[in-house]
Amino acid sequence: MQLNLSSHLLRAGSYINGDWHSSDKTFAVRNPADGSELHQVADAGAEQASAAIAAASKAFSSWSLLPAAKRAELLYNWYLLLVKYQTDLAIILTAEQGKPLAEAKGEINYGGSYLQWFSEQAKRLDGDTIPAPSADKRIIIQRQAVGVVAAITPWNFPNAMLMRKAAAALAAGCTFVVKPAQQTPLSALAMAVLAEQAGIPKGVFNVVVGTNAKAIGEVLTTDRRVAKFSFTGSTAVGKTLAAQCAADVKRVTMELGGNAPFIVFDDADLEAAVTGLLASKFRNAGQTCVCANRILIQKSVYPAFTKKLIAAVNKLKVGSGLSQDSDIGPLISTEALEKVEKLVSSALKQGAKVELGAQRHAAGKQFYAPTILSQVTADMDISQQEIFGPVAALQTFTDEAEAIKLANDTEYGLAAYFYSRDIGRVFRVAQALQFGMVGINEGAISNAAAPFGGVKHSGYGREGSKYGLDDYTDIKYLCLGGLA
Repeated sequence: MQLNLSSHLLRAGSYINGDWHSSDKTFAVRNPADGSELHQVADAGAEQASAAIAAASKAFSSWSLLPAAKRAELLYNWYLLLVKYQTDLAIILTAEQGKPLAEAKGEINYGGSYLQWFSEQAKRLDGDTIPAPSADKRIIIQRQAVGVVAAITPWNFPNAMLMRKAAAALAAGCTFVVKPAQQTPLSALAMAVLAEQAGIPKGVFNVVVGTNAKAIGEVLTTDRRVAKFSFTGSTAVGKTLAAQCAADVKRVTMELGGNAPFIVFDDADLEAAVTGLLASKFRNAGQTCVCANRILIQKSVYPAFTKKLIAAVNKLKVGSGLSQDSDIGPLISTEALEKVEKLVSSALKQGAKVELGAQRHAAGKQFYAPTILSQVTADMDISQQEIFGPVAALQTFTDEAEAIKLANDTEYGLAAYFYSRDIGRVFRVAQALQFGMVGINEGAISNAAAPFGGVKHSGYGREGSKYGLDDYTDIKYLCLGGLA
């Protein structure tokens, strides 16, 4: 497949210190919808990662001293270019990641919202003054950029996860090195093209693409020139990377796995709950960390809710993301599809029942049919693991106390959702749920103004919102004496 767009956004190698890296060793980026080759990209490794850190380290002093208003202007220029090339960026994203083009356009807007938000927040990196203990002293608090930031971003949101980290880092005055997922490097490289076009100085924003994730990750987490490391991905990998950061006591933000409950109480608006579940469960073919994973429905409304859900899911169209009417695209890889198959098969053996789907789809080798399973229980593998596929696993509960117990019975704590029109229940349940983010009568909770992050094994730190700059800055206390 040839990408039908302006070729200036397509690049074939890492972006380091304002230059494009080339190599005799390359790897293919493929379309998950049909396996076709999209582009050959130079395969960078540890050496290029170290060079990118060196460039970022050199650029830090000048970038961090640049007036906040100027940093804000450059970030906003970057945002305007993203808006200008939204369609081209979305086509690249869909081609390499698979999600429907309408969703890809939405992701580009979402990624752009972080550039817009942090271009404004850059000018609001305020300090403080504190009343001193004596008349001859003054206490001043400043916030200063931590230094070089390194990041690893995932394949499921190759634009938005990059921009959520990079926009905050650059707004705070940090310089940035990122390794995007090898499945989806083209989106990151396209944003590097636009960063250069926006006037972001060389060395401030660097992209290292390569297949040796372990070697590159080790450099990003152990190089002493890196002050902060940010990761979005699985909990297992996150634990390894956090341990590697510990030797230098680096700042670390971890946005890890989830096992989100989606609770439907008997007083819920069932139509709204079905709409919310479609957004939370089937967006990006179920390949999101905040995806509804355990669907908990109160017994008294279970038959009516299930009937409405089956009717709605039946209308979803499966196909290539570049098709005009596609709602569900392919899974990212054969391994991902086989994991979904294994979890569904295990659930059926353990007593679950198929209401819809539960099979591969004729659209292609990596497509899985939208699926609904009933009679699922909390002890099944499908309830204990992230499904990361278009499979809704339905459980029942009797009362509020049981719903809360089932919801919290997981080591993860990223996102949770519940539907209720009882104002007392809304506050009781929201308080009781052990998750970093809670959607109440809402299935799509992510936005630039809100702090994104989890608790327990889902990680720590927050991205986005006015709190999003905290992990990119140090608080410096100045004590002025002899002033009397």
